[in-house]
Amino acid sequence: MRNGLGTKINSILEKYFPERRVFLKSDTDTRFIRLRPGTQLLAFAGSAMLVAWAIVATAIILMDSIGAGNFREQAKRDQKNYQARLHELSSQRDSRAEEALAAQERFNAALAQISVMQSELLNSETHRRELETGIEVIQATLRGTMKDREAARTKLAELEEQVQSGGSGTTLASAGGGAPMGFVAEALAATAAERDQIERDAQDALLAADQMQKQIAVMKDQNDQIFRQLEEAMTVSVAPLDKMFRAAGMPTEQIINQIRRGYSGQGGPLTPLSFSTRGEEASADTLRANRILSEMDRLNLYRIAAEKAPFANPVKTAFRFTSQFGPRRDPKTGGRRMHKGVDFAAGLGTPLYATADGVVVHAGWSSGYGRLVKIQHEFGIETRYAHLSKLRVKVGQRVSRGQRIGDMGASGRVTGVHLHYEVRVGGRAVNPMIYIKAANDVF
Repeated sequence: MRNGLGTKINSILEKYFPERRVFLKSDTDTRFIRLRPGTQLLAFAGSAMLVAWAIVATAIILMDSIGAGNFREQAKRDQKNYQARLHELSSQRDSRAEEALAAQERFNAALAQISVMQSELLNSETHRRELETGIEVIQATLRGTMKDREAARTKLAELEEQVQSGGSGTTLASAGGGAPMGFVAEALAATAAERDQIERDAQDALLAADQMQKQIAVMKDQNDQIFRQLEEAMTVSVAPLDKMFRAAGMPTEQIINQIRRGYSGQGGPLTPLSFSTRGEEASADTLRANRILSEMDRLNLYRIAAEKAPFANPVKTAFRFTSQFGPRRDPKTGGRRMHKGVDFAAGLGTPLYATADGVVVHAGWSSGYGRLVKIQHEFGIETRYAHLSKLRVKVGQRVSRGQRIGDMGASGRVTGVHLHYEVRVGGRAVNPMIYIKAANDVF
């Protein structure tokens, strides 16, 4: 049965692949190779598979090439968009920096104007007190003059009665000690002149008091205007600072109290006004002035606190953000890890600045960080500046906000030139952009 099946298959194959012979001739001999139908089928199948494989491989290569071209074009477009976005962000950052500088200038001008207005207010209040004291003296003098005038009138009336009733001179003798009529007439004339002078003085005093009252009214209006301007200036100046500290998650009252306890500036905190030494209750203007002085003291303490907290930007020239705070992929290992700071990328040697007043506690090499500067600030805050190419401060050195502390580099565990900037509160890393963004609307 098997032979019959084989014969049948062979006969079918012979229709399509008849037996062929391939002759191989040499100089001395001639040979041939017989190609049976099965052998030809295998050869045909192998050739067909080879051709099919070549076609499929060629198609795959062409598709990959087309796809790679599309990917490259897409990558180029994405790169162009990314560069355009970076340019836009850089322009926005430059404009924000200019706005912050202008705001700082306006803030300084407002402080200068507030100082001038405070001096004017104190001078005006002192002058008003002097005028009130002068009015009190004039009123006291006027009351004394009125009493003297009434006494003079009474005495004159008595003398006139004595003259009218004493024609024989008896009463005069008893009243005037025997004085002649001429002396009495002179006394009467002098008394009348004194009375008239007292009346004129009284009228002048009344006119002067009225003028002083008008001056006091004008000064009160001026003081009220100065008070309103000062109150508006305090509202405009203190509210953004208070908002800035709260946006950074810093307790304002605790900070103000801490700064007030450690304040060592010239003159000390502003003290309340007091115009009375007799224990009298303060006037409404005094209370109002003291409230403004309290706000000015708070503004001054906010200004000091702002210098001691890292609200500034460590890079002042053109830069771009290359890595934000939070989890990210490790460029070395490819794994996920916590990025405890913010990366600023710029040219090698770009100047770096302290973001707040403080003391340098580390300036040297640190594993992973490369050349590292640590600055300890008030309120338990520490800032770190890593991967520097050059250090410009030493351990124990006191630095001010905006002071140059080093140059940007690529030391330590990095993939390129950049600054790794950290902010730590109580030893715990926090997002530095909280402070930088909180200050954008103020400085």
